Amino acid sequence: MIKAGSISRANGGYLVLYDRDVLSNAGVWEALQRVIKNRELRIEEPGAFFGFVPPQGLRPEPIPTDTKVIMIGDPSLYRTLASADPDFRETFKVKADFNFEIDRTQENITAFACFIADYCNRDGLRHFDSEAVARIIEQGARQVEDQNKLSTRFSDTVDLLIESNYWAEKDKAELVSGKHVERAIAEKIFRLNLIEERLQDLIAEGTLLVDVDGAAVGQVNGLAVYQMGDFSFGKPSSKLSGKSHDKGVLILGGYLGGKYAQQTPLSLSSTVCFEQSYDGVDGDSASSTELYAILSSLAEIPIKQGIAVTGSVNQNGEVQAIGGVNQKIEGHYDVCRLKGLTGHQGVMIPRANMRHLMLRSDVVDAVKAGKFHIYAVGTIDDGIEVLTGVAAGERGSAGKYPDGSVNDRVQKKLRQFTEQQKNLAASGNQKSADTETD
Repeated sequence: MIKAGSISRANGGYLVLYDRDVLSNAGVWEALQRVIKNRELRIEEPGAFFGFVPPQGLRPEPIPTDTKVIMIGDPSLYRTLASADPDFRETFKVKADFNFEIDRTQENITAFACFIADYCNRDGLRHFDSEAVARIIEQGARQVEDQNKLSTRFSDTVDLLIESNYWAEKDKAELVSGKHVERAIAEKIFRLNLIEERLQDLIAEGTLLVDVDGAAVGQVNGLAVYQMGDFSFGKPSSKLSGKSHDKGVLILGGYLGGKYAQQTPLSLSSTVCFEQSYDGVDGDSASSTELYAILSSLAEIPIKQGIAVTGSVNQNGEVQAIGGVNQKIEGHYDVCRLKGLTGHQGVMIPRANMRHLMLRSDVVDAVKAGKFHIYAVGTIDDGIEVLTGVAAGERGSAGKYPDGSVNDRVQKKLRQFTEQQKNLAASGNQKSADTETD
């Protein structure tokens, strides 16, 4: 029995396909390309797709087709097909990227609220009060980590609507309120954060050593984000290896040379160790952290251990924006809360990341109460002042820094290294000359 397929039924119109559905069914991809290229549809035996030769009989004439095929998929699969299949670009000539975020304008906020109301009507959910709608919109901004944007991943929003309605039903509430939305978000995190809780237990019991109080020379807490698929979280850590990390090390050399080797050569070889890091995490967001540790060691000035650091740096000493800023701040806050908030702890982030802050309510409350702090810095000099409490110092017209400043101590230490290297070289040359004379 012959039945019309999707292409036959869509003849003269549009056919929308998902790339994974096409590729997961054997023979469909090749058949689809033939139809698009030849503009005709042939009725074939399924065994022909696998190399079997079916019995020959009467074969119907091919059916002319005029179907426009739209394939929807993720960018990574598109790039794979474009590089692996030489006919792909000829078959699908027009590519369109769809953004997963929109501007957080009043018009879009109103449209978002209308979407919530419409979905509640269609699926028979309780309606959301103004506080709940505001919380849903705030969660949409948090998903894209931008105060001025909203997520268009409506499947995630729908999941949150359904679960919030469930908790409102449990409370026998007429409307879904903000506390029900908060409960839905918290319950989802609880289902996904097993590894995060285990790491926090290791820190609390002292298996993983993290200092969040006191001060130490050459030691600073970095921050990393752990990606677990549909869940991510931050904890005090550091990057270990990778191409971006190696690039960050080269940037540090360029910064030190440009900052302190204007009049004398740079005589320095340093080693940075990431304690209790057992997996390589690529990225250069720890480059500023490494630089602070090196400056602290050279200046012999202790760094406040309660302040964790994130941010990449360029050769001009400007601290640049990084990703995952909310998870990093919340991860360090959770560790400080476990060990006891002192009022002197916090996180130092790039100033360019200020617009990306969409923090949990408990972190916001702690900041308002002065129990936790967030420092936004634009340069390495700004950051070293926050970490040490000592002025960084600006170079004067004579090329010197103010006495006692961080930069002054670093420059003097580097000049001391240079003099020691000269003396060792001179001593070695003298011994060689004495040996030749003997």
